[in-house]
Amino acid sequence: MTLTLSDMAVEVLSTADGREKARVSRAHAATWFAARAEGDMPEVGNALPPDFPARPDAPELLSPRDVPRRRPGTPEGRNALLHAVAHIELNAVDLHWDIIARFSDVKMPDGYYDDWVKAADEESKHFNLMCDCLEASGSQYGAMPAHAGMWRAAEDTADDFMGRLAVVPMVLEARGLDVTPGMIDIFRKAKDDQAVAALETIYAEEVAHVAYGSKWFHFLCGRHDLDPKTVFHDLVRRYFHGPLKPPFNEEKRAEAGLPPDFYWPLAVGNPAGRDAP
Repeated sequence: MTLTLSDMAVEVLSTADGREKARVSRAHAATWFAARAEGDMPEVGNALPPDFPARPDAPELLSPRDVPRRRPGTPEGRNALLHAVAHIELNAVDLHWDIIARFSDVKMPDGYYDDWVKAADEESKHFNLMCDCLEASGSQYGAMPAHAGMWRAAEDTADDFMGRLAVVPMVLEARGLDVTPGMIDIFRKAKDDQAVAALETIYAEEVAHVAYGSKWFHFLCGRHDLDPKTVFHDLVRRYFHGPLKPPFNEEKRAEAGLPPDFYWPLAVGNPAGRDAP
């Protein structure tokens, strides 16, 4: 029986091992795009995703305040940084498949599914790149504790399609555009060419993921005759826990379709930024 796209998403979400999750994700993405190249639009379907994706036994998931902090100037600290990025990318794989299945009852253009399958495929590649870097340095994903709050945005927006688009790609992934250049510099100074190349790939491709969020958020606002900026501010205040933190990578954010008047009013130090809606 041919799987629907939602079935594919649920299979990825139900796979625990990180490398295997990435393999299944990339295989389903290849199947999707092979069909699309032949001019077919496979069935999206309507399969219920799990509330929480399957996860390996390691890493141990801790409260953000309990995750040990390590100095990036040491090999151990750089491994911890790679491990944190790997954990983010694994969660991103699940987030992109989840948004396909969870909101499959909302009629969307074909290009919406193309975008998020492509994003999920690239996040799977990014997770593998980080695992390769960790293994080259004698470590592995799961060797250190990780942030337990990564799935919170998905839980908070499980019933709010526009809220999911606002918080995940337009806030959380946009944050990656802000911090990744600094990480690249850390590994460049350490002469770790493999990590530099991997992070540069992630940095280049994450711009499009933020852009997908902005594009489809604006699409839904247009469908419902809503002002995108006002709705974005309301949703971020409702679902994101705490102010946005500058400095912002304004050039890359603009490239991804995020103008400054979307995020600066929500920034830390802006007295009006955290007013309740």
